[in-house]
Amino acid sequence: MQENIYFETIKCEDFEIFNLDFHNKRVTNTIGLNINLQEYIYPLSEELLRCKVTYNDFEVLNVEYFPYKKREISSFKLIFDDEINYSKKYLNREKLDSLFLQKENCDEIIIIKNEIVTDTSIANIAIFYENMWITSKNCLLKGTTRARLLEEKFLIEKDISVKMLEKASKIALMNAMIGFDIKENYSFNV
Repeated sequence: MQENIYFETIKCEDFEIFNLDFHNKRVTNTIGLNINLQEYIYPLSEELLRCKVTYNDFEVLNVEYFPYKKREISSFKLIFDDEINYSKKYLNREKLDSLFLQKENCDEIIIIKNEIVTDTSIANIAIFYENMWITSKNCLLKGTTRARLLEEKFLIEKDISVKMLEKASKIALMNAMIGFDIKENYSFNV
């Protein structure tokens, strides 16, 4: 039987750890154990770091820190895949990576599953549509930034069709490292 290995990506800057309660909740929801990640994370730098905590169904396996530089994203390839499942943040991202390779001349992909917008390969997505920020009810992975913004009632959950995506006045990508990154100048390729 193959062991499941998961990971959390956590933003650290100025010796501070961001959004830790939501990361702890996701670990608990993933493996059913209460692990306090605060006990494992010790950022030793003021710089912006991507902390990668790797764990299995029983324990934390490894903690690594990497300097972080945001990737600029302004063009998206719509990828249709009704079979993809990434409901837990598995270390094995083989399926996501294979979809990402189909991006052609675009910066990123948007995955469409059963005619509904889900996520990009690295982030949850929201659209500004009919004067509100909407995030997909059918996201692939329930991200920590997404969870926080839903709890704060900044976002609402709703199915997002491709037509809604195309009509949105702006979109935003969100993950632990980039927060809520609004895109006003972007393009799609199908």
